[in-house]
Amino acid sequence: MANEVSKNENRKTPSLFQHDPFSAFRDEMNSLIDRAFGRGFGLFDTPSLGRFGAGHITPRIDLHETDKEYQLSAELPGLDDKDIDLSIHEGVLTLKGEKRYEKKDEKDEARIVERHYGSFQRIFTLPSDVDDTKIEAKFDRGVLHVTMPKKPGAAPASRRISIGKG
Repeated sequence: MANEVSKNENRKTPSLFQHDPFSAFRDEMNSLIDRAFGRGFGLFDTPSLGRFGAGHITPRIDLHETDKEYQLSAELPGLDDKDIDLSIHEGVLTLKGEKRYEKKDEKDEARIVERHYGSFQRIFTLPSDVDDTKIEAKFDRGVLHVTMPKKPGAAPASRRISIGKG
């Protein structure tokens, strides 16, 4: 019994600072589910994961559609507009960037690092009704807002199909 007590007393790292061994596994499973079930809300979305430590970066998005446009918002906390690259080529919108780890000085030793760092890329195949010459983007308080107007006279993106009897 005395040996067990002395082993516990010699423990240098309190349980508060222990790494969760399942966090990387949980993040990877969430990413696989997102890719399998199309988190792109109707757009074809392929997250490409950057790596740093045990985590990865996949910016979370919201996509809304109105009669006149699609509105995409991507959460990019801790980034500046100069860290983000948004481009379009042949109907494919690519969002990529890098979140860098900021070390204060050489003596700075991290005790806990839960935030994710590294490069990221998300690729969206745009619907055919997007006028890609008029896409605009704004970056405000860590959120990228992309407005993608629809072409004039574009047909609605969805319609009900009647089913007849055979």
